[in-house]
Amino acid sequence: MKKHFCYAIVGIVGLTACSSDNITGKADTNDDVILHAWSWSFDTIAANMKDIASAGYSFIQTSPANTCFVGEDGGMALYSNEGDSIKGKWYYYYQPTDWKIGNYLLGNREQFKSMMDSAAKYNVKIIVDVLPNHTAVDHTAVLPTLDAAVGGHDKLFHANGFNLIQDYNDRYQCTTGMMGGLPDVNTENPDFQHYYMTYINDLLSLGVKGFRYDTAKHIGLPTDPLDSLSTRNNFWDIATGREEVNGIRLAVPADSLFIYGEVLQDKNVKEEEYAEYMDLTASAYGHALRTVLSNSDFNADSLLEWHHPVDGRHLVTWVESHDTYANEHESAGLSDEQIRMGWVFLAARQNGTPLFFSRPAGSTRENYWGNNRVGARGNDEFKHPEVIAVNKFRRAMTGEPEKIYASHDGSVIEVARGNVGAVLINISNAPRKIETLKTTLPDGKYNDEVHGMNFEVENGVIKGSLAPLKSYIILKK
Repeated sequence: MKKHFCYAIVGIVGLTACSSDNITGKADTNDDVILHAWSWSFDTIAANMKDIASAGYSFIQTSPANTCFVGEDGGMALYSNEGDSIKGKWYYYYQPTDWKIGNYLLGNREQFKSMMDSAAKYNVKIIVDVLPNHTAVDHTAVLPTLDAAVGGHDKLFHANGFNLIQDYNDRYQCTTGMMGGLPDVNTENPDFQHYYMTYINDLLSLGVKGFRYDTAKHIGLPTDPLDSLSTRNNFWDIATGREEVNGIRLAVPADSLFIYGEVLQDKNVKEEEYAEYMDLTASAYGHALRTVLSNSDFNADSLLEWHHPVDGRHLVTWVESHDTYANEHESAGLSDEQIRMGWVFLAARQNGTPLFFSRPAGSTRENYWGNNRVGARGNDEFKHPEVIAVNKFRRAMTGEPEKIYASHDGSVIEVARGNVGAVLINISNAPRKIETLKTTLPDGKYNDEVHGMNFEVENGVIKGSLAPLKSYIILKK
């Protein structure tokens, strides 16, 4: 469904935003939410499955399950500096040495299977982060079985695969060159495709229900330039089951899975062509949301458009990702409360599929790594009462179109769904009293679902008081 957003200045009420859907009719909606259990081990995910299901998550996204480079003598720190007594880096699982289930950071195949059994018990679906684009920086660590399967070590990589990308907007460099020191795999080699799809089908055989494709924009599309060792850019046709390769095909229909790609937005990125194969990450929208949260002002950036050529129904949204948190720490300075307010906004919305990034346990704004252990559970924010409430609100609002309103100073945001529910969010560090904010809720008195605060609607205006950095879930009884 194509969406059209309208903007209006409504007296002292402030900015009002509305979709073109008839507020009394039903609309297409995305109802799922994803918990990104970043760096949790398979055993840790399994042990917390009941809490995850109870918190209203439809999906769990794991970190990469593939065999990976063993760095720093197998140390289990999320991130260590020179001189630290405990060594390790979280990103070694993003450095494949083989495409088999199991690695030293997260667990072996049996532990993965036990996690899948637990997910089935609690009716939670598992998405696995997969990365066919590159190998470990030390490519000599690639296992002999992989080299043999693809026709030899030299056949594993693009001809351009050891040349550093100088211009990420050059599609040849972007899709065939070495990103950040990671040698670029020849994803068009049919023998590699067969080997990789064997891994994917093994994951599916254990009950996996989706994939997040890491560095997806670095894997060529049919319209992209060819590497000299490739004859067709057909990886995405193979990966999504449109084609078979050497007698193997995606074991289940792609439309029965949740597949999305990390296609970070920039100039000359073919978002619409990638979207023919899978859902995409809304990285620019995440940046806009963080700008709003940082400024405590809804008007600091536009949240009424997706900042993307692809419809919101096919976007994965986030307040922050593991990259914005762990790499340049772009989002790590935002408080847990600010992140939570952003999550409530995303989860209350009609479209987008929100992903909740689980920050490390014990992390603070001065110590981003917290307890600093790969495998450990993240902090408690994934099951904060406000997070649970909005996750369940999202499901309850199935089919209800949205209207978004904001106070004149941008400190309070309302996401109204049909005439049956609304979420109020104070994104400021000060208490706020609302007296002129429009709503679609019927006239009457309401208590919110989390804090028990009282609100009153009269003549289409909602009134009440909001504590700093708090959200309120309101349902029509």
